[in-house]
Amino acid sequence: MAYSKNYYLKSKRTFTTVRKYAWLFTILVAFGGLWEPKLGLFVLLVMAGLMITSFFTGRYWCGNICPHGSLFDRLLLSYSRNVKIPSFLNSKIFIALFFVFFMYNFTRRILNSFTAWGTYDFFDKLGFVLVVTYLVVFIVGGVLAVLFAPRAWCQFCPMGTIQKAFHGLGRLLRITKITEKKLTISAQDKCLMCGKCSKVCPFQLTPHFSFLDNNQFHNINCIKCSTCIENCPKGILSLQTEESCSKTA
Repeated sequence: MAYSKNYYLKSKRTFTTVRKYAWLFTILVAFGGLWEPKLGLFVLLVMAGLMITSFFTGRYWCGNICPHGSLFDRLLLSYSRNVKIPSFLNSKIFIALFFVFFMYNFTRRILNSFTAWGTYDFFDKLGFVLVVTYLVVFIVGGVLAVLFAPRAWCQFCPMGTIQKAFHGLGRLLRITKITEKKLTISAQDKCLMCGKCSKVCPFQLTPHFSFLDNNQFHNINCIKCSTCIENCPKGILSLQTEESCSKTA
């Protein structure tokens, strides 16, 4: 499929209070943590939160709670070229290699901070590792957001990879069938095939080509941000669980 320079639309993506202001947490940790490293310890709560929620709801955290996601969508969308994200950034090989590279360095730094275990400096050292990590994502993700699209970093984000792994476990245990709300079309015959749901998708997914079983969009990278729902000209999109959709089919 060919994409013109102006194919993707800079549609408003901020719908909830959390999503609107979560970027403040990124600023606080990435920059405030340079003076008060213990602020980085709050990132541990973020990591725990995204892993727990992904088990039940897939990448919902990315689209509704993630502080960096809020930064990309809320502040950088206006400055972004918003063009097609390079395909290599979401290739399985690149995602796997970057995950190994990132986790190796992250783990090495975490283990190094434990050399200060039992001392007053331990929590500062541990927190600083997380601060630097947040700052790196801010810089690299920010540059990619401006050069390509706001969610370019999210294509290969290591935390996103971890979420997909936990989501896979939830699917294996058939938990997500009850708990995960997926993009759902109420009536395919009413769809205009205008492609607006794809044009406004932060992840540049293509829902209008992909509704299959139970009229649902099953792409694991859908972040359930509701942008496509808000922009559908026919108002036929919503978020529903697979189980509830099966009952109404």
